[in-house]
Order: sequence, then structure tokens, then C-alpha cells
Amino acid sequence: MAIVQERGLPAALLDPGISVDTLLQRFPELEPEIIDPFAPAPADTTRDEGGAFYGKGAASGAGGGEGGAGGGDRVRRTALVSKLLVNVFCTCSGNVTASDLAAWQRDAEWLRRALGTSPGLGAEGFGAGAGAGEGEGVGGGRSAAGLRLPDPGRGSGGGPGQGFDVNEGELKRILGELEGDLVSRMRLREVLADPALARQLTPSMSLIEQLLRDKHNLSGEALANAKGLIRRYVDEVAEVLRTRVEHAGAGKIDRSVPPKRVYRNLDLERTIWKNLVNYSPEDERLYVDRLFYKHTAKRSTPARMIVVVDQSGSMVDSMVNCTILASIFAGLPKVDVHLIAYDTRAIDLTPWVNDPFEVLLRTKLGGGNDGPVAMAMARPKITDPRNTVMVWISDFYEFDRSRPLLEGIKAVHGSGVRFIPVGSVNSSGRQNVEPWFRQRFKELGTPVISGHIDKLVFELKTFLG
Repeated sequence: MAIVQERGLPAALLDPGISVDTLLQRFPELEPEIIDPFAPAPADTTRDEGGAFYGKGAASGAGGGEGGAGGGDRVRRTALVSKLLVNVFCTCSGNVTASDLAAWQRDAEWLRRALGTSPGLGAEGFGAGAGAGEGEGVGGGRSAAGLRLPDPGRGSGGGPGQGFDVNEGELKRILGELEGDLVSRMRLREVLADPALARQLTPSMSLIEQLLRDKHNLSGEALANAKGLIRRYVDEVAEVLRTRVEHAGAGKIDRSVPPKRVYRNLDLERTIWKNLVNYSPEDERLYVDRLFYKHTAKRSTPARMIVVVDQSGSMVDSMVNCTILASIFAGLPKVDVHLIAYDTRAIDLTPWVNDPFEVLLRTKLGGGNDGPVAMAMARPKITDPRNTVMVWISDFYEFDRSRPLLEGIKAVHGSGVRFIPVGSVNSSGRQNVEPWFRQRFKELGTPVISGHIDKLVFELKTFLG
């Protein structure tokens, strides 16, 4: 306490029960340092023990150096970083309220800003950087979480997170696990039954996963509030994903169709270039005897997209993101989307493919896997193999059903269908694909997509183009 106060910092900094938001409401002057706690101090200043700035060359009771390299600055920065780490990682035990969860989510956002990583756990879905960073908790300077801590006193770099070797995928995984633990310790049904408490909840993948698992046990006000949270989350993710696919159905230029000879299609540059031989130096004029037009006709053959999603317990993230993605593609012209979900049974969700909210409410998470049952439902939907793409999202742990499913996949792929296997991603951002299937797909020439949503969107855009 004495050391912190000597650096001009409030005692509230040491209380994990005080959120970062509350701290900054009381002491707004700390916000720049919380946002970027590793930024070097101004080059012509030195900070003393009390945190005050003096001109270059002035005496410093703490022995602080120039450019943020001194002891006083180091202690101050360490205290600020410790506040972020304690608030996010010290979640204690016992019951969690809606207010506790909301405060933790905001503190986690402050930590992300300080580290310079992208905000949000669920907005990107599919776990960017999934699986990366595991096993990095060894070697010099790394914490148990696999994140290499910086030298708070070094005065180099610039911008949030400078000097911090952060694996964003690993950070998402760790924060996802912490948030999942907090959600599991909430008396969620009681919170949902109280509209005032339910309004304090911020939708996230961990919360949506819990709601989808428990939705059959909810009724009345609690069920209505749960549906509202799911709808909010679906809309937020859809807004992010829609920007990635808005041009997916544009199609290639069809040069076999003669260009329409109208002014808006006139290729002025080519027309001038091709007629340069007709330039008259005497008249200083270019005589045009041939006009050139741009090709604008595009291929418009409807493409069929068949999305098959494993809805077993480990597939929640993929289920949410892929149903939303399927609905976005279903809204594009000339794309015919079919959606199938399965565990030990398969269900055709195509009638509701335009509304991911309805799809999620109709799924029943958990249970085993029976991929061949889903394949039997999907294959009759293939009418034009060369113009069909099948996206199969699963962890591919089929056990005694592995070989029958692989034979079905080989048959579909051999017929000319573009087959895209996508690995599962759980709520902590960690990808999990059965190794035997991963190797078989590689041999088939259809390697498993890593689970990052951008890679799947790219593959689909390439096919639809």
C-alpha cells in the first residue's frame, strides 16, 4: 500500500473487488496509462517516487531514469498492469451474480486493450488462432499461461501492448475458459427470471452455450429473456460475418457473352489506345473508327451449398457461427443453401436456414455422433455435383462409424462435389479434430480448415466466384 501511494496511485488499485471502470470513474487521469501501460514516458522527463514529472536532469528520489526506464516508472507500471491481471484472473470461487459477470467482461476488455489485441470473445467466432500457443509455458520469461511478460521499464515501442509477446489465440482461449467458469457458477435460471438482472447480462459464446444447453428447462419470463440474449448475440455475430461475404455472390465475368453496346459499358481507355493510329497531327485530333466496350455479363448458374453441422456437445461454437454464416449465404442471389444438423440422428433445418435464431432454438446439443446418418440425408440433395459445395463441420470423432462416413465422403468428393471439412472449435478457442480423419482428408486433397471463419469464407467465395 505504501509503495503504491508513494507512486501517486490510489489504494483502490490494490482492491480486486473494485472494477477498472469504477477505478477510472474515481481517478479518470489514470485512463491513458491503463489503456497503454507500457508506453514510455516523455523523453525529456523523469518521474520521482511520488509519480510527479520533473525536467530532464532533475533529481528523482526513486532513482528513476529517462524515457520510462527508471525504477519509479517501473513500479508504477507494474502496479497498473497488476490491477488488470488481478481483476481478470482472480475470479475466486462461489456463486456469481449477473453484475459480477458484467464487471468481469468489462475488465477483460480493458486487458485486451492494454495488450493491443482485438476486442470480443465471440464476435469473430470460430476461434481465430485456435490451438496456437499451447505448450508455451516454458522458457525464459513466460507465465504459466504461455504469455511472455515484458520489461515494464523499457522505453521502446509504441501503441497498446508494445513489448508484450501475446498470442491472441491463446489469450482468447484462457479468457474463454475463465468466462465459462463464471457462467457455470451463476444461478442462471434465477437471473433470467428477473428482468432487471437479465438486462445486466452481456451475450457471449460462453453464455449462449449455457443458454442453449438449458433452454428446455426454462419457461415464461426466463425463457423469453434467454431468447432475447440469443437473438442479440446472433445479430451481433451476423453483422460481423456479413461484411466478410457481402461480395461472395458477385461471380466471374462471362466473356463468352458479347458486351452490351451502351455508353455506360464504353471502355474509354482501350478505345483511345486502339485508335491512336488514327491520330492526325495536322488537325490535332483523334479519329475514332472503332469503339470498345467492357464485358459486364456474369455467370448466373445457381450454386448449391450443403452445410452439415455436428451438434454434439463439443460443437457449440461451430454450430452458432455456421448457422449464421449459412443464413447470410442463403440471402445471396443464385445460392441455394441447405442446412443439416446431426448427433445420433439427423435433422433437416433448411426451412429455417434464413433465420439462425430459429435454427439454434430447434437444435438439441449433446449426445453422440453418427455421421453416416447425416450423409444419407445430405446425398439426395446433390443434383448437380460440379455446381455443389458441401461444408462439413465436425470434430470427426465417429469411432466405429468412421470408415462408413469416410466412404460416403469419398463418394461425394469423387462425384465432383467441392467438399470442405471444417474442424471443431470449442468455447475456449481450441480446435479439436480426430487425427485419423485429419490424415485421410489430407490424402484426399481436402485438408481440414483450421477453424478460422475467414478461411471458410474465402473457400466459399472462391467456389461461388
